[in-house]
Amino acid sequence: MLEKKKYQFWFATGSQALYGDECLAVVAEHTQIIVEGLNKSGNLPFEVVLKPTLIDNASIRKLFNDANADENCAGVITWMHTFSPAKSWILGLQEYRKPLLHLHTQFNRDIPYNTIDMDFMNTNQSAHGDREFGHIVSRMGIERKVIVGFWEDKAVQERIAGWMLTAIGVIESSHLRVLRVGDNMRNVAVTEGDKVEAHIKFGWEIDSYNITDIAEYVQQVSAGDINALVEEYYAAYDIITDGRDEKEFREHVAVQAGIEIGFERFLEEKNYQAIVTNFEMLSGLKQLPGLAIQRLMAKGYGFGGEGDWKTAAMVRLMKLMTQDVKGAKGTSFMEDYTYNLAPGKEGILQAHMLEVCPSIASGRIGIKVNPLSMGNREDPARLVFTSKPGKGVAASLIDLGNRFRLIVNDVECLPQDTPMPKLPVASAFWRPEPSLATGAEAWILAGGAHHTAFSYDLTSEQLGDWAAAMGIETVFIDRDTTIRNFKNELKWNSVVYR
Repeated sequence: MLEKKKYQFWFATGSQALYGDECLAVVAEHTQIIVEGLNKSGNLPFEVVLKPTLIDNASIRKLFNDANADENCAGVITWMHTFSPAKSWILGLQEYRKPLLHLHTQFNRDIPYNTIDMDFMNTNQSAHGDREFGHIVSRMGIERKVIVGFWEDKAVQERIAGWMLTAIGVIESSHLRVLRVGDNMRNVAVTEGDKVEAHIKFGWEIDSYNITDIAEYVQQVSAGDINALVEEYYAAYDIITDGRDEKEFREHVAVQAGIEIGFERFLEEKNYQAIVTNFEMLSGLKQLPGLAIQRLMAKGYGFGGEGDWKTAAMVRLMKLMTQDVKGAKGTSFMEDYTYNLAPGKEGILQAHMLEVCPSIASGRIGIKVNPLSMGNREDPARLVFTSKPGKGVAASLIDLGNRFRLIVNDVECLPQDTPMPKLPVASAFWRPEPSLATGAEAWILAGGAHHTAFSYDLTSEQLGDWAAAMGIETVFIDRDTTIRNFKNELKWNSVVYR
């Protein structure tokens, strides 16, 4: 499901004809060296493509429009090697519609004190030219990322890499289609939202089908296909019968195999990349989708429980943004369940009724079949595990009626050393920054949902950049958060984003 696209990022260097052909040749040579160096660094997830030096209105406008039309181009990186009069950039910037990175660097790291002259100064004046460019982008109110530093530094390259992943989230947002199976859980506020505004703001298509429409696909799955997938399950996971009859256990697992195959066929045929289900709407299904949804998430589909289409879309985008991360630890739908308030051991137990993505699992994954009080169906099979330890981000996209707000909390998943033998679901246990008390208070003040899109592999900066590109409000809850400042920020934002 997570098909790799051959995205590229164009590198556009600004200059002007005033400096003459000799200077422009040096600019072109330096740019080529930088582009080759970035590509060879091994720190970038996508190729940087060298473009000719831009010296006038026509060349700049053509490059940006070519970038708009090229499906493989996910963004443009700009750099002013010399001074480039900013009015030349106006028309191109007005027409450009993709992510923009302003790389404020220079070819040489050090000032050549013994040889520097005015020719060197005129050729190497990024400190001058980039400010001219930055001024016009700010005056035009165009959202962009600014990264400052020497292009060969690993830290700079890693920030470029992070922006590239965010840019993929921006580009892919306009291709995202969410399948709502039924509607959201009755009388629940936070899973609702303005779907038309989401289409306008993010590009998301959010469509509803009756559960019976998709149940028909499940019912049409052949016994042979079901048995083959069950064999795959049994080979991949630990089978934890807990004393249940083995034949009966397998029959319950087979139901989930049919759901996985049927749901995936429906998603592929109708071209959806994210899905929501609702335990109140299960007509035609024998079980609430559990193991099936977990497996679909592991393949890259987004998911949200109880009809939470906003979280489903965010899970999908975050999976796309992290598919090229080296050593990725996983991304999942998650829900806040219960607190541990013991001093020094504070944290939130995260889980859901069934649907936590196995990409975040630590160690072996098992299959269990247990009763579920919700849904009025037979005991569903599910994958059980505990999450990896490590730092991550939890994100909640909410609709405030007049605007969307993205809430991003830095969290740390802690080892789950104390067994929970009677808890038959996958779980995580995390401590929000800066503490449980402050983190939870800030989350509630911001209106954060009980569902989150969680990832070990993204940073709050990346999610903030995505939100900025979408033109929506973002608030961060991290180690620097204080309630006094946070409440003031919410007040200021209400004025800016109203």
